[in-house]
Amino acid sequence: MNIDLALEKIYSLKQFHIKLGLENIIHLLNHIGNPQNDFKTIHVAGSNGKGSTCSFIASILQEHEFKVGLYTSPHFIKFNERIRVNGKEISDKAIISFLESNKKFIEIEKTTFFEIATAMAFNHFKKEKVDYAVIETGLGGRLDATNTISPLISVITSISLEHTNILGKTLSKVAYEKAGIIKKNVPIIIGKIPKSAKNVISKVTEENESNLIEIKDIIKIRKNNFELNLSSEFRKFYIRNLPGVHQFYNAGIAIKVVENILSNFDYNKIQVGLDNVIVNSGLQGRYERISENPSIIFDSAHNLEGVKSFIKQFKNEFSNFKNRILIYGALNDKNNQQMLLSLKPFFNKVYITQINNERSESAKKLYSISKDLNFNVNITQKPEDVISKFRKVKNSKSCLVVLGSIYLLGEIKTKMVKK
Repeated sequence: MNIDLALEKIYSLKQFHIKLGLENIIHLLNHIGNPQNDFKTIHVAGSNGKGSTCSFIASILQEHEFKVGLYTSPHFIKFNERIRVNGKEISDKAIISFLESNKKFIEIEKTTFFEIATAMAFNHFKKEKVDYAVIETGLGGRLDATNTISPLISVITSISLEHTNILGKTLSKVAYEKAGIIKKNVPIIIGKIPKSAKNVISKVTEENESNLIEIKDIIKIRKNNFELNLSSEFRKFYIRNLPGVHQFYNAGIAIKVVENILSNFDYNKIQVGLDNVIVNSGLQGRYERISENPSIIFDSAHNLEGVKSFIKQFKNEFSNFKNRILIYGALNDKNNQQMLLSLKPFFNKVYITQINNERSESAKKLYSISKDLNFNVNITQKPEDVISKFRKVKNSKSCLVVLGSIYLLGEIKTKMVKK
């Protein structure tokens, strides 16, 4: 089996769709010897910011000279990106070995794509003998395949309406699913959470006799930095590589996690961890500037809260550009009308495209929404060609933004790399 056949096999298992519940993954983990019990873990859920927060935690721990596993999803260009140890992606050989060793079990039990990926990550981290593993939930939390770990600390970065057909149509119901990662006597750190969602999380926290830490109570946001209360003293930190105030909160959560799990930590190493987060974790798609002249930005804002964070940052520079183009593609469980309505004042033109994903919103539907909002809109089946054409015209007064889904960014990046 080569890597292309191996990946084709596990991608095909998406045909079983999302299957929330822990019975299958527990069965699979038992089959491979419960590797998740052989290392210390940090569990991170949230509607937005969980990928960045995971990356900050992993980077800071790595700078403290620990061997750190990082499991995130989805990937941008290739599956290997999901599973890393000290920034290094899992090898093709390790992927093939895991699939071949468990092929019969997977076929008989009809194991899902995400269950396989999660078990593979745990197995890889055990083999690599990591000290810590930072684990990002896939969908929700309570019934997510990652909710088979016993973490040192849990995190919920944010709560907003998402995957409402699965997680529920209110913030309280979404919060209940995310709060499912809270464990007995295990501390929980939460980001900026709406009141109705926080009430749910507080109740679950009390039931589990856990200590609840709210980031808003211990952070001071400044123009170019933030201060965080550590050991009863406010310390100043900077984020130099990831723009946006929301990253101050994500980094603040990550630092507080490290304070809670390490008896000794170094303030200088924390700052170095923040500075090196992209190198140490491979983080992509967070207001990522692909080109300077002309300006091209990739942002994985996938819901209304993410779009608002993007806009808050984009407001700092959009007036510098006379020509502002948006390439937009999203999934069908997102509030695309509100997202596009929020984006409309900042763009002269939008190209609608359809993502190659079973949950993708159709280009026809997105086009109709854009037309109703009086966008100057076109449909493109090849957004990479739009980008290529745009790049050839060196114009400092033009800006192109690709936004709407991490899957969209991944597809375009893959095609650009191949070119």
